[in-house]
Amino acid sequence: MNIIFAGTPAFAVPPLQALIASHKVVAVFTQPDRAAGRGKKLTPPPVKQVALEHGIEVYQPISLRGQSQLLESLQADVMIVVAYGLLLPQAVLDAPRLGCLNIHASLLPRWRGAAPIQRAIEAGDAETGVCIMQMELGLDSGPVYETVTTGIASDDTSATLHDRLSELGATAVCKVLQKLSTDPDLTPIAQDDGRACYARKITKQEARIDWQADAALLERRIRAFNPWPIAFTLHGEERIRLLRAHVVRGTSEAAPGTIIAIDETGPVVQCGAGALRLELLQRAGGRVLTWQEFRHGYDLQADQRFD
Repeated sequence: MNIIFAGTPAFAVPPLQALIASHKVVAVFTQPDRAAGRGKKLTPPPVKQVALEHGIEVYQPISLRGQSQLLESLQADVMIVVAYGLLLPQAVLDAPRLGCLNIHASLLPRWRGAAPIQRAIEAGDAETGVCIMQMELGLDSGPVYETVTTGIASDDTSATLHDRLSELGATAVCKVLQKLSTDPDLTPIAQDDGRACYARKITKQEARIDWQADAALLERRIRAFNPWPIAFTLHGEERIRLLRAHVVRGTSEAAPGTIIAIDETGPVVQCGAGALRLELLQRAGGRVLTWQEFRHGYDLQADQRFD
């Protein structure tokens, strides 16, 4: 098939590579280059880098409005959209012969929206997956061709789940295209809108730990916000990032945020219900350290309290 690919971040790279290997990608649409890193150097999106390596024409419009004629001129059979980051007007959705297919990282209709990976971990879902969906104007509301499921392990972070789902999406979209190539009348299954829930965008403000919350919820948030925006707490004026913790059962009369125990395995902090043992920590500007490493350069004591 002749394919237009629209995507921007690293999550979209494995699907693009899989499509390049098995189909003809006639063009890639991605967001404009952005300033990145401490030096604010103008950096191309990961998808653009892959496309240029394979000699594929790259387009980087700030909007897809008014782009339907260009898309039609490319004479593509289908447009594959993966974490593109721009809205697709109806004229764009209709431009390819088979329309536009989206790779969405959740078990639709659960977790429609911007942050399905993070919200699935935060909510304590036992499983998640990838859906290949026929796009329409509604937010992730289109009918689904293919669903692939994977469990969420107790040590999964957004980083590990991101990589696994990206690879599953690459395999699933190729499977759907193979089916469509032999049966262009293949009918996707409509979603049950009554079961829909939405994965709102992650904000930096959410990353600050509220020790009044339940320990199990905080442990999941720490994993959900790794690698971004990374959960943190304050110890006096010191900002300490938290990248791994484990729930400790038991009760204490201490106020939430209080270090109720501390030994070679890590500080145990009282929460609104239960407690957390902190295992991977990071000071501002420093490396991520195990507790055994962290304690050599920073003094935490029992009965001290995080803000």
